[in-house]
Amino acid sequence: MHTRRHFLRSASSLIALPALESIGFKAFAAAKTAAPPKRMVFLSFGWGVTNETWFPDVKTTGESWELSEGLKPLSQHHNDITVVQGCSNRFANEAHWGSTFWLTGANRYAEPGQSFHNSISADQVAAAHLGKDTRFASIQLNTPDAQNSGHGPGLSLAWDMRGKPVAGVENPVAAFHRLFSNEATPLSERQAMLAQKRSVLDAVMEDAKRVQNGLTKTDTDKLDEYFQSIRDIEVRLGKDEQWLNVPKSKPPVAEPKPGLAGKEEIKVMYDIIVAALQTDTTRVLTYRQPVGTLLQSLDLKVAPHDMSHYSPGDRMAASQRRDTTQSGLLAGLIDKLKATKETDGSTLFDHIALAYGSNIRTIHYLDNCPTLLTGGGAKLKLGHHLVLPKDTPLCNVWLTMLHGIGADAERHGDSTAVVKELIS
Repeated sequence: MHTRRHFLRSASSLIALPALESIGFKAFAAAKTAAPPKRMVFLSFGWGVTNETWFPDVKTTGESWELSEGLKPLSQHHNDITVVQGCSNRFANEAHWGSTFWLTGANRYAEPGQSFHNSISADQVAAAHLGKDTRFASIQLNTPDAQNSGHGPGLSLAWDMRGKPVAGVENPVAAFHRLFSNEATPLSERQAMLAQKRSVLDAVMEDAKRVQNGLTKTDTDKLDEYFQSIRDIEVRLGKDEQWLNVPKSKPPVAEPKPGLAGKEEIKVMYDIIVAALQTDTTRVLTYRQPVGTLLQSLDLKVAPHDMSHYSPGDRMAASQRRDTTQSGLLAGLIDKLKATKETDGSTLFDHIALAYGSNIRTIHYLDNCPTLLTGGGAKLKLGHHLVLPKDTPLCNVWLTMLHGIGADAERHGDSTAVVKELIS
């Protein structure tokens, strides 16, 4: 244990190595020529889309497709987005859970005697691959309006390898401080607190080992899950130790105003996503977006649930307005990704794999999940409209993206294969 801690402290010292005149130019040249890292971002919303006006016409596929009414605000990025139709999560059967199973393809809700659980989400698979060299392996952005936005159980879009929810930060101010505000607590005190946490973990692990003999299979399974949770905590503590004396990056955006909701919340969260990637503070982000407060910010008086059960009239008009507003916000995010330069002259957009969509199509329909992909990071075929066979596992898309960023995953969730039509 002492050797491990010594190594971690050494690693953090190396990260903070000052520029030395004799090697400064070489280091600078290496940094300039190093290939920018890949990133992955997942953006999800609840309550689905307007079925009649969000999806492109199935008769126009490939490169000859035309933007639908709901996607027209993305027209300047027509050649850099791909819409995939035909995908679903076959084990998802809760009508209004817009994101709970979106990234997992989970095949069960619970086991006898256990509470609800999921399976690992695609972003956490990506974080295990991309998050080793950043302060945060992944960042989960959430909204305080999650329940009113049709998302279902969970604390964010992310679920760990045990199918347990990963907590997210719920507003732009909290996200900003999480990413860019340095600790006020003195270094020596933070070191002492980490040491104390490790001591407690060691004691807990010893106690757990003493009772593992002679247990029933159910109790053994529960204890194994407990051991895994301890290992997860150890990994996080190791990450904290590694970055303990490394100051956080200076924020390239201003601190957000408190109380942002709806359209302004999404817009600022998108700015924070770009800032987090630009500073290489993390390479994997998810954002579980608001819908209820978005409608309020657009002065739409219809309740989100009622909007999702639309028929021609005010509710359908509200659903369509929601679609075009969300598309316009996404277009603004893509603009920023394209405008943010890397050290080699490329852009953030060139190295990001971004997915945007929902687990639900509309009303209670869980087939043909709305799915839009963009960014050059996963080497996907962009500027296309793909119509896949009905009920193709959505996890096939996630598996394709994971392979594209270099993650060595044989399968994900209920995947059956990669989507060859997506590979450029």
